[in-house]
Amino acid sequence: MKARLSFRLGRPEPLRKIAMSRLIDPFQRTIRYLRVSVTDRCNYRCFYCMPSQGMVWEERSHFLSFEELTRIIRLFAELGVDKVRLTGGEPLVRRGILDFVRQLSALPSLRDLSMSTNAHLLAGQAEALRAAGVQRVNISLDSLKPEVFRRITRNGDLEPVLAGIDAALAAGMAPVKLNMVVMRGLNDDEIEAMFDYAVAKGADLRYIETMPVGEAGIDGTGHFMPAVEILERLKRHAGAELVPAKGGKGAGPARYYQVGEGPVRVGVISALSRHFCDDCNRVRLTAKGELVLCLGQEDRVSLRDGLRRGLNDEEMKQLIRDAIARKPRSHDFNTDERRVALRHMSSLGG
Repeated sequence: MKARLSFRLGRPEPLRKIAMSRLIDPFQRTIRYLRVSVTDRCNYRCFYCMPSQGMVWEERSHFLSFEELTRIIRLFAELGVDKVRLTGGEPLVRRGILDFVRQLSALPSLRDLSMSTNAHLLAGQAEALRAAGVQRVNISLDSLKPEVFRRITRNGDLEPVLAGIDAALAAGMAPVKLNMVVMRGLNDDEIEAMFDYAVAKGADLRYIETMPVGEAGIDGTGHFMPAVEILERLKRHAGAELVPAKGGKGAGPARYYQVGEGPVRVGVISALSRHFCDDCNRVRLTAKGELVLCLGQEDRVSLRDGLRRGLNDEEMKQLIRDAIARKPRSHDFNTDERRVALRHMSSLGG
């Protein structure tokens, strides 16, 4: 009897080790997704992302090297994070990004490596990125009209972006997701045209409400259009073709709809009108090595300081665990948008 009891008590030991290796926040959400900004530089100046007076660029020594980034991502992977998205700024403007992708794709615990990009430089790199390990891309596309696109991006060029989308599809990245920030009075007349374009290309599409992050983001809320209104427009346009996707929700914050029987899905991300905090499974790492625990809060912890103080792997993991223990329940966009006025999407990675 004692031997049998001892056997039963001993069996859960591996399970305890697995549980201890996971990152679980105070609200029992398991953190499995890390968004990594590799640079705050960008070749576009989208008005909802950057302030009109421009950004004050810091010394390059303040930013993490690719070796430092790789080490931090490896530690997160060992703590149960299996999904990483590379962001910016614009990640493709940083030199050496292809070798960095190869380093990350070699990490055994990483099952999902993706990238967010404006696609301006993607046409010439899509095939190499796919071969290196980038499985899928999210591409910002706020307008199909060259003049509107230039206004939103402050002199961006639509033609190379469309070429980049074609190159990503041709390279076999799947899915290719198009992100449209819908702004009333600016591009909301293209909701239906963007839907038709995505369906024709075989790309997923996500409509995004403007978010009050940074001065530029707060200014952009003057163009706010709620998700429910976007969906009403879509349903009138697509009719019976648009049906709730199985489960209704992806791994991220979007609420998804299936387009007919084809592979294309359409989602709506509603940070303000219907927040997505209850099952948040992500944190963000800035190019300066700050771990941002919530897009709509000021909570952040410097991992760069720990690295450069010479902390070993176990000490760094404890620093990460302690940070996750401070992750807040939800953002404050609806109640106190000025609290995040000094932050900019270009330095947070979205």
